Amino acid sequence: MSKLSLDRILQSQGFGTRKYCQQLVGEGMVSIAGAVFTDVRVKIETAGLVFNLFDTDWVYRERVYIALNKPADFECSRKPSHHPGVLSLLPEQFSWRDVQPVGRLDHDTTGLLLLSDDGAFIHAQSSPKRHVPKLYLATTHVAVTDALVAALIKGVKLHDEPAPLAAVMCRQVGEFQLEIVLAQGKYHQVKRMLAAAGNHCDALQRIAIGGLTLTELNLAEGDWRYLDAAHLAML
Repeated sequence: MSKLSLDRILQSQGFGTRKYCQQLVGEGMVSIAGAVFTDVRVKIETAGLVFNLFDTDWVYRERVYIALNKPADFECSRKPSHHPGVLSLLPEQFSWRDVQPVGRLDHDTTGLLLLSDDGAFIHAQSSPKRHVPKLYLATTHVAVTDALVAALIKGVKLHDEPAPLAAVMCRQVGEFQLEIVLAQGKYHQVKRMLAAAGNHCDALQRIAIGGLTLTELNLAEGDWRYLDAAHLAML
């Protein structure tokens, strides 16, 4: 943390261009601990900073780490083509500060999605070399069988992969549902593995990344929250 001018603080938090943020300060729109600041030249300590803007208190965050319970029919892209982007589910300032999805979920896949403006974090979480386990709940078109579960655990061959891909864990949880843990993160991997094993995926939900679960986060579909240090440690 360090001392920054108020206009730079507002800009870093996603409230618009530097010029617009200077205007907000000059018009007396920003207060800290009840005191209004109108001089953009004043340097403010960012550690522990809480400022009020638009009648709302905001905590200064050097970087943001967000969990979203993604609904169906949203694209994990900053430039969506056929469906709304997931950033439309978040406050506008996150787009200004270049928050991006960590990896992707298909538009029809729901569940836990991470977003951040920390490039190193995004790269580390997205890297296949880290083998971060991800838990999915898959609804199948044909009833789940012991043979299907066994095939997914043993590994199935996909046409564009040099070696069979196997689930870290797979278990039946309903007549047409199974939980499957993957560590590779290949394109459409769950759907393609189910197809290769002779079934079809009718619905897919990601319910955990590492030790971080939707249950732990208590997020309704479409809701989001900041991740704290304890949450990040679970990843």
